Amino acid sequence: LRGRRRLCGVTADESADLAYHGDQAVAPGLVDLAVNVRVTRRPAWLDEAIAQACRTLAAYPDPVEATRAIAASHGRPADQVLLTAGATEAFGLIARAALGRFTGPAVVIHPQFTEPERALRMAGHEVLRHVLDAAGGFVLHPETVPAEAGIVVLGNPTNPTGVLHRVTDVLALARPGRLLIVDEAFMDAVPGQPASLASRCDVPGLIVVRSLTKTWGLAGLRIGYLLAPSPIIAELRAQQPPWAVSTPALAAAVACATERAALAAAARARRIDQQREVLRAELVARDFHCVSASRGPFLLVRAPDGLVCGGGNIADLLRGQQIAVRRGDTFPGLGPAWFRTAVRGQAQSQALLGALDALAGTSLRPSASAGLPIGQPGR
Repeated sequence: LRGRRRLCGVTADESADLAYHGDQAVAPGLVDLAVNVRVTRRPAWLDEAIAQACRTLAAYPDPVEATRAIAASHGRPADQVLLTAGATEAFGLIARAALGRFTGPAVVIHPQFTEPERALRMAGHEVLRHVLDAAGGFVLHPETVPAEAGIVVLGNPTNPTGVLHRVTDVLALARPGRLLIVDEAFMDAVPGQPASLASRCDVPGLIVVRSLTKTWGLAGLRIGYLLAPSPIIAELRAQQPPWAVSTPALAAAVACATERAALAAAARARRIDQQREVLRAELVARDFHCVSASRGPFLLVRAPDGLVCGGGNIADLLRGQQIAVRRGDTFPGLGPAWFRTAVRGQAQSQALLGALDALAGTSLRPSASAGLPIGQPGR
C-alpha cells in the first residue's frame, strides 16, 4: 500500500503495515503489554469444558449447540449467527461475500484494527480511509463519513483508541443498500456493554462481529462469531469451509454464553475499568497524553514532545527497556510517538511506568496518584 490520499479533510497515509499485530512485539524476557488478551488463569469451568471436548476429537465439529447458545445470549434466532475461527476469519468472509454486492467504495474508519481493511483490499474492494481526529479525541461524527460508501467498517469500542462511540452515532451510519460492519471484539470488556448492537435485528445491513478470545484468553483456540440478518448470514456461510470452528472452540462458545460467564465477564470488566483509570492517572502525571474516552482493556498513549525525536519510535525505546507495547505507527492516523498498552496488574503497570521514567532520565514529576494501588490482576 503506497501513496497518500486526502479524505474528509484528513490525510491518510496508506503506507501503514496492515499485517502487523501486537503479538509480533512479544519475545522472551519482555513484559507483554502489546497483546490485548487475558493472560491470567481462565475459570476452571471454562478449561473443564474445553478439556471435555478434547475427548471427542474423532468426531467432526457440530456447531448447532454453540450457535443456539450464542443466539440465545443475544436474544436472536439461530439463523442470524455464524460461528467463526476468530474475528479475523469473519472479516475475510465478509470481504469475499460482499464483493460486488454493495455499490460504492468501502470506507474504514481509522485508527482501528487493520484486518478489516486488509481483508477488503485482498478481496478486490476499493477502500477509502476516514481518519478520526486525534485532537478531537478520535470521536466519530457520522455526517462526515462519505455518503457514497457502500460498506462502512467501525470498531466499538475501537482498537486501539478505546473510544466507545454513541449508539445514535453508529446507527446514523446505517442505511438501505449499505453494509455496516461494527467490530465489537472488546465490547464485553465494557461494564454493562451500553453501546452494543449485538441484539439489534432491525438495522438494515448491520453485521456485528464479536470475539471470545480476548476476555477469556482463547486466542490460540480461535473462536468468534457474526450477528446479522439471516440472508447475510447465509451468504457468509457459503464462503466458509466445512468444519471451520473446532470442537474445543465450540465447547468454549457454549460455556461463555451462560449466565455464569456473563457475570464473570462483567466483574472482570469493572476491575479493568478501575485498573485502567489508575494507570491513566500515572501516565498523565508524567505528561503522557492518554485518549480520555478509552473504555477498552487498553490505553492509547502519546509520548510527550521531546521524548521521541529524530525519527525514533516510542515502542522501540520501550523494547530497549524490556517492555513490549503495541506500536502506533502501523495504525493509519497514528505515528511513532503513539503506543497502545494493555491494562494488566500492578507489577506490569509499574514496570511500564519505571521504563518510561528511565527513558525520561528521571521521574518527571510526583505521581498524581501516589500511594494508590494499580490493582490486582484479573482472575
